[in-house]
Amino acid sequence: LLLIVLYSVTTGGNSLVNIQFTGENFKKIFEPVYMNVFIRSFKLGAITTIISLIIGYMLAYVISRFSDKAQNILILAVTIPTWINMLLRTYAWISLLSDNGIINSLLVFLGLDPVTMMYTDFSVIIGLVCDLLPFMVIPIHTSLAKMDHSLIEAAYDLGARPVTAFWKVTFKLNGTIMVFLLSISSFVIPKLLGGGQYVLIGNLIEEQFISVGDWNFGSAISMLLAVAILIMIRIMKKIDPDENGGA
Repeated sequence: LLLIVLYSVTTGGNSLVNIQFTGENFKKIFEPVYMNVFIRSFKLGAITTIISLIIGYMLAYVISRFSDKAQNILILAVTIPTWINMLLRTYAWISLLSDNGIINSLLVFLGLDPVTMMYTDFSVIIGLVCDLLPFMVIPIHTSLAKMDHSLIEAAYDLGARPVTAFWKVTFKLNGTIMVFLLSISSFVIPKLLGGGQYVLIGNLIEEQFISVGDWNFGSAISMLLAVAILIMIRIMKKIDPDENGGA
């Protein structure tokens, strides 16, 4: 971490005895081409997180209503896909979503026109949601399983409406920060499902460190992302004091 901080505020080609500090690395981030990457990343990250929260909450709530033994089996079923290598899971989506893939072949068989799904926001979002959904389900399920359900009845007795009781007692945001962070920093799924021209923050950092070799600029991007995440965690703490970021 200290090296990342040091690289972010220095120029390239420095030696330890001749360090030159600069703010150009952070200034460069605000160029339009890089700001567009941040905007697109946060947009897709927000969409991915909202979809994962809706699906994950419903799934976690249903699981929490079963017996303890059944809950263990269902949570195991949710986590099983994570046992498979992420590359294999991503290539499976390619075989489903490609122009000549399984879904379009089925559409043609039914007499419908094929749909272009690959290399779009849709393909990237569906890949991210399916990959990160367990990180949303498990923290929410943990909170719901520990919740005292008599609190809901108490809220009704005190005159709370169903929506109010749900929002104040049942609704949990556990896992949202983790899913958002993983979605905007992912680089494998956007590269494979979004095509080589689909660049998010994770792809940009990878490119700077591996392809371009500009570790200073890559470190500056990483630092700005870390600060943004800390701010979001702070905001989430204000919204839901019981939220622990999914950790």
